[in-house]
Amino acid sequence: MLHRVLPTLLCLLTAGTALATPLDDALQRENGRLGVKRKAVSKIDDLSFLRRASVDLIGRIPTRDEIDEYLGWAAAERRGKLIDRLMSDDRFADRWTVFFGDMLRLRSNATGGAALTAFVHQAIQNDMPYDELSRRLISTNGKANSTPEVGFVLGDNADPFALAAVTSQVFMGVRIGCAQCHDHPFDVWTREDFYGMAAYFGRTRRVESNLTRVVYTTETDRSVILWPPQDGAGEDNIQRKPMKAKFPFGMLSAKDAKPIVGRLEKLLASRTKEPEKETGPSVDDLLADTAAKAAQRAKGVDLGGLNVESEAKKTLRKIDVKGSLYRHSELRAELADLITSPRNRYFSQSLVNRLWKELVGTGFVEPVDDFREDNVPSHPETIGYLSDEFVASGFDFRTLVRMIVESDAYQRGHAPDGSEALVRTELETKFLAAPMRRMLSESLYDSIVTAGHMFEYKYPAGVNKKIAIDRVRVMVDPGKLVEEPSVVNKLAGDGGAAMKKEQVMVNRGYALEDAIELDFTALLGQKDEVDIERMQVMSREELEAQRLMKEQAQRRAGAKYETRMVKREYDDNPKFNSSLRMAAPAQEGHFLRVFGQTARAELGDLRNRSPSMRQALMMLNGKLTNEAARVGSLEPMHKLLTGSKANPDKAVQLAYREILTRDATATELAEAKALLNEAASPLAGMADLRWVLLNCNEFRFLP
Repeated sequence: MLHRVLPTLLCLLTAGTALATPLDDALQRENGRLGVKRKAVSKIDDLSFLRRASVDLIGRIPTRDEIDEYLGWAAAERRGKLIDRLMSDDRFADRWTVFFGDMLRLRSNATGGAALTAFVHQAIQNDMPYDELSRRLISTNGKANSTPEVGFVLGDNADPFALAAVTSQVFMGVRIGCAQCHDHPFDVWTREDFYGMAAYFGRTRRVESNLTRVVYTTETDRSVILWPPQDGAGEDNIQRKPMKAKFPFGMLSAKDAKPIVGRLEKLLASRTKEPEKETGPSVDDLLADTAAKAAQRAKGVDLGGLNVESEAKKTLRKIDVKGSLYRHSELRAELADLITSPRNRYFSQSLVNRLWKELVGTGFVEPVDDFREDNVPSHPETIGYLSDEFVASGFDFRTLVRMIVESDAYQRGHAPDGSEALVRTELETKFLAAPMRRMLSESLYDSIVTAGHMFEYKYPAGVNKKIAIDRVRVMVDPGKLVEEPSVVNKLAGDGGAAMKKEQVMVNRGYALEDAIELDFTALLGQKDEVDIERMQVMSREELEAQRLMKEQAQRRAGAKYETRMVKREYDDNPKFNSSLRMAAPAQEGHFLRVFGQTARAELGDLRNRSPSMRQALMMLNGKLTNEAARVGSLEPMHKLLTGSKANPDKAVQLAYREILTRDATATELAEAKALLNEAASPLAGMADLRWVLLNCNEFRFLP
């Protein structure tokens, strides 16, 4: 547990001091050696830091209660206490699951994808070291969903070429995939290097059971990666042979790595070692033993009065299914150890670079997943320092986040207004000023919901009853079945009588801003068991009956439909879920996709932060923004705008705090009061004001 305690102790020791962190010292020294003479921009004020850190660490703006609590703390220890609180918040794991979701291309609709997302969330929540998480994703075989780690390999259908490229680029920031068809045009990687990397995955197979449709991965004895490539073997009739797995990436020497490895080993030695789990006998051994006993009994040998059937059932219950069906991959385990080694600088620096870009706005290497000889880090000593500390912490993700957020570099303000483009670029690339960063689409979504009090109902039930008119197609004459075999009647019970009832199909389309939460606990609760006794083959008659039942609804002749307009009463009292737990990626056209979430299908497909007309229209006219602007009668704002104790000044100040995390200026206060006075009612005027604040650039961009 020491790795969890050390960051907190360090924070308590440094809280309230204005001294730069060791990270800032390293950055300042390196900028000096690089000849940078510009002065750093001042740190942002306390409320701006609250907003920036809240959005970055838990994926939404702070609430009014959180603002009041923060301002109630002593100024000297305010920021340190905030970091502690945010990093212990349940939403921390939710927010950073989105980060790893982009990096690992987690897709809920892929085989095993939803369970893998839940597994990554649990890993963050339980402080699983990043090297352990990575090893398990790279090396695990098993059944989709019930062995969630296997979702990573299944995400690329266990294709060894795809996995070689993905593993290198995701975990080491190296685009070796360019060498699949020819030697890398911009780096030292050759085609033979790529094939050597792919060979680690050459024996892995994706298997789908014909009987149960279960998907799993396992290992075979033969590799599909052959050398030389097919296009290089045909002309000279060269015999192609299985490629030997080879790790083409250089490692630190034992001497150079000794200081940091020594710190890591000391930390690991202080942790309690968990006992290893015992494994059962293999499937082959147990079945062979059962077959031998059956043969003996057939020859009249007395085996203690037990019959073969019952003995076989008892034996099969002892089968180590995981160890036999899902064979362990020694090659991928070796690869995982090499990739996650503390001597592999690519591994630690790659995550440091991605996280620095996520929090500070500009990476040490750009693009973040393209380390190569002619694209070296802008600050090699600083990224080296952060990487060493990350390794020494036991690859603790929270420690790395804390180091960055506590630094002056993270807390810098933006370049002064009116700065020339070259000056601004230099300040931002030397980490002397913060670049403008728009919220992630998930953070923007949840911040709108937070500002509008829509994580809970903001009206009493039934006060906003409304009537909607839906256009529906109704079956008015179901017609007759062309074929209605007796076996279907026997198995279906009512012989399809339910089909004769009136059916209403409402085409409601899909909501562009709704969020459906994944139940991470339920996704990880699926058991990996194979019940041998229940794996029975259906009879031919049962299969035919099942087929006919499925076709029953489609085999009616003469069915007639008509379109009707149907009135529907509903309670206009929306409540939204967090987008951080939404099945990802969202469908095309959804709010999250419009604001930059990718399809997570292509390797290296990074989020697009560019503004667009579609984004503007969704903010101006979308349901989410307009519902957030309305003032609910259960909100604290409501009593400040109605009744004998109405206080428009306080209402305006509350709107600014809840939406922009700051107080209104005197000019803004006067303009807002004029808007309230000119509206049909104070509630309508406040709805207009909140709509304006939600649509301003200050809301979407971090301070």
